Amino acid sequence: MRRLRGRPSLRAALTLERGERVLATAPTRGGSHVATTTTALHIPTPEGGFTRIPWERVEHATWKDGWLHVTETSRAEHHVRLTDPGSVPETVRERVTATIAVTHQAALPGGGKVRIAGRRPATGGDVRWTFVFEAGLDPSDPGLRAQAEQVLEDLRRQTGL
Repeated sequence: MRRLRGRPSLRAALTLERGERVLATAPTRGGSHVATTTTALHIPTPEGGFTRIPWERVEHATWKDGWLHVTETSRAEHHVRLTDPGSVPETVRERVTATIAVTHQAALPGGGKVRIAGRRPATGGDVRWTFVFEAGLDPSDPGLRAQAEQVLEDLRRQTGL
């Protein structure tokens, strides 16, 4: 595990929130670093800065053949080549898993399926809900969205979230 001690340029480049601590870092092929913290994943940008992705906004992350692949709940994707991953892949998995309060897949009355995930921010607070619709369904369709919202209301009643 790499720590930011002794890396003042990296430490200065990261925008950490109050109380946020670095857990692990890994060098990238482009000469930057990926940093995992108690509340977010920090991925380098082509401009030399970092994109901060709170753990509860990571929809999916995989580690394969030296690449860290991350999909956000907004569907934005990031692909970073790590030269020495250290504990970054394991830390990503653990932190993302820790935010999940509930997941539920349901058939929609009009056809198709939706996966609903409720995630609690690492900093605490209310559960944030996301919908992932089956391929071929239009998530911007108001009728489809209303069906998913009804499934969510039922799920919230069942779970107390």
